[in-house]
This record gives sequence, C-alpha cells and structure tokens, in this order.
Amino acid sequence: MKNLTLSKKMLLVFVGSIACTILFSFFFIHYLYTDLYKERIKQSIIYQGNRTAAHYHYGELSDSIIEKIQWYNIVSEYEIIVVDRLDDLTSYFPYQLDFQALVDENDEKILETGQPVMKEGYVKELNREIFGGIFPIKGENGLIGFIYIYVPLAAIKDVFGDSLPIMILVGITFFVILFLILQKVWRSLFEPLKTLQTYSERVSKGDYSNRLETRSDEIGKLIAAFNMMSYSLAEQEQRKKEFTSNIVHELRTPLTYISGYAQLSREKMDVSPDDVKQYLSTIEKETERLKKLIHDLVELNYLEQDFYSLENEPIALAQLLLDTVDLFAIRLKEKDIQWQLTIDEEIIMQGDPKRLQQVFYNTIDNAVKYAEQSIDVMLSATGQFITYQITNDGVTIGDEDVARIGERFFRTDKARNRTTGGTGLGLAIVKEIVRLHNGSLEVSTTCTETIVRIEFPISIERSEG
Repeated sequence: MKNLTLSKKMLLVFVGSIACTILFSFFFIHYLYTDLYKERIKQSIIYQGNRTAAHYHYGELSDSIIEKIQWYNIVSEYEIIVVDRLDDLTSYFPYQLDFQALVDENDEKILETGQPVMKEGYVKELNREIFGGIFPIKGENGLIGFIYIYVPLAAIKDVFGDSLPIMILVGITFFVILFLILQKVWRSLFEPLKTLQTYSERVSKGDYSNRLETRSDEIGKLIAAFNMMSYSLAEQEQRKKEFTSNIVHELRTPLTYISGYAQLSREKMDVSPDDVKQYLSTIEKETERLKKLIHDLVELNYLEQDFYSLENEPIALAQLLLDTVDLFAIRLKEKDIQWQLTIDEEIIMQGDPKRLQQVFYNTIDNAVKYAEQSIDVMLSATGQFITYQITNDGVTIGDEDVARIGERFFRTDKARNRTTGGTGLGLAIVKEIVRLHNGSLEVSTTCTETIVRIEFPISIERSEG
C-alpha cells in the first residue's frame, strides 16, 4: 500500500466498494431467502399439519377420511401423504433427504410422544430442496397414523425472479451514479494536486511567481499554504538579492577608499607628510567602518539565529538610559539639539543590561542623526508594559518605508549619505534584541516627527519609598 499512488489507492477504494456492495447484496438476498421465505414455508406447514391432524384425533383413519385428505392434496399447494404405519411412508415417498433415510430412530421416538418432526434436505430425484413435516394422528389407543406434508422449495432465482431485473437495474444505476460522482470528486481532488506538483517543481527551480486559486476545503488549505510558501520564498529571494546588493555596496565603498589611498601613498613618493597623514587617517576611518559593518552583520546574524543567551538580571532602567544619553552630550551640543526627558526613575526590569543599552544607544543615535532642533525621550511603566519612546523632529520617514524599518541594510536616505547613513543594521539589531526580550517595536511618522516606540512585557519591580 505504501508504494501505491494516491490515484491507485482511490481506484482500489472504488473497486473495494463495489465488491463490498455486491457481497452485501448477496448476503441480503440469502437472508431474505433463508430467514423469510423458508420461515414462512415452515410456519405454514406446521399450521396445515396441526390443523389436518386435529380433525382425526381419537377417530379411525378410514378410507373416506384418507380420500378427503387426498382431495385436499389436489387443491393445496402442498404435497400430503397419509399412512397408517410409519414404515409405509417410504412407499409413498421413496426419496432420501440429503442422501439419508427420511425417518431415523430419533425421529420415531419424537413421533411416539405425539410431537411433529420437521424435515429439510436435498432430493436428488427432484433436484430440489424439500421442506416438510411429519405429524402424528392420535387415536383412542395411541397413534393411528401419520401425515407427511412437504413442499419443494423454489430456488432463489424463482423466489426473486420478478424482482431480480429491477434489483439489477437499480444496482447498475447506483454504480453509474457512484462512478460519475467519484469521477467528479477525482477531478476536483487530483487536478489541483497535479497543478500543485507542477508548481512545486518550478519552486524547486527558483520560480516563485505561480499561485493557485484558493478553495474552502482541505485541498484549499493546502493550496493556501503553498501560496503563502511561494510568497514567502519570493519575498526572501528578493530580500536576499537586496542583501547581496547592499553588502557588496557597503563593502566596496571602504575597500575602494583603502585601496585607492594605499595605492596613492605608494605611487606618490614626493607627497608631503600632511598628505600622508591625511591618507592614513582616511584608511584608518574606512578600516574602522569596515570592521563595524562586519561586526554588526555577525552580531545581527547571531541574534537572529537565537545563538545568543540573554543575561537576566535586575536593571535600574532609568539609570541605564541616562548613562546612554550622556554619551551623546557632545554631539547634541555640536548640533544644538535640545533634550526633553520624561523618565520614571523607579522602574526595575529583568533583562540583559548590555543589550538594552544597545537598544537605547542605536535608537538615540538614529534620532541624533536626523533631528534638527529637539529630541523627546520617555520611559514609563503603564498597565502591563514598560514603554520606551523616542521622538525627533526634522527628517521624517515616508509611509512606504515605515513597514521596512528593521530590515537589514534598509535606510531611508536613498542616496546613502555617508555622514548619516550608517550601516543600515542598527535598527535591525534593535528589533532582534527587543524580540529576545519578548517586546515589540513600532515606528510611526507624522509630517514633522519620527516616533520609535518600544514596549516590553511587565516584569518589573517598583522600589518602595
């Protein structure tokens, strides 16, 4: 069975259904013949035998009485034999039932008690089954005779002769209708599966563009899963291409600077010490930029694969945020940006302090890059969540870009300005750290502001004053 295809299994089920139906029909007809037809004959014989024998209780079996019985034999559907002695019965019925004598010693003992004996068996000479009964006739001084009533049983084809054509016609009609229904189900089931197989082969070759029409049954659920898989694979393929393009771009730029200035230093031996110092400074900056890019990329991959195990310890979250803000004091002064801090200093959170500080640092770093006049930072505990929110004015994010915040190398500055662009991995790292802390990241924008909102599930303790 394991090696059979699904279509062959369905065909096997159909053939098996037909076989079971025919077998059931056979046993049902046999039941009707055995338990209904034969039982009706048996009850009729018992009734006729007892009724006939009852007319002659305590009387004599005279010739006139025997003639009346013989006359009844003519007008009745049963064969009736009347004898004085049981031994004479074989003269009138010289046949064997199932190749044995009609009456044996056990039958004689039962008859002597006045009880009838029912007999059934095959008669070779008549080529029929015989069903009958021997009924004793009582006189004043005991048994005075015996009545044997029997009837040849009709064959099944005779019993159901009139109904067999109807049964066959109904059976053929049933199987034709069943076949048409199964054929329709067959097409409904296997055509989408064949199409699904074809599309799956295309998916294995990198073609993710095919979609199947959805349905409401179990096959529809399979189709919906395939469509979702194809869409996800297509999306991943697109992101992989973008990632490859981005990583090539990001690596090419610092390597070009390093290679160019190194070659320039080697070829121009007469350059001034100040120029050499400038070349070496540029090479150093680009090397650091390259190192940071590789470090962030490795770290992001490490976080996404869940290889990193968070340190779990109580954190004074407000102090951690304030320490991080202090790191940007010089840059804020240079850009003349005003801080607005709203911080609940009593919040204690269980988490990884290094990673949470990285969340604060990356989000503040982004805000400082794009802010023009002010940055608002808020940290509070409300309801079931700890909420961290940072808002900056200035350059805002387009609606089409908001959903992509947190993707690798995605930056809203399409020109990739080297001054503000960064590596495009900062918020992607933030997103993964928040996920590892079972939190959520939401970025929204207005015409003048960009808002980054992060929520962590409540796992805090409040210090008591």
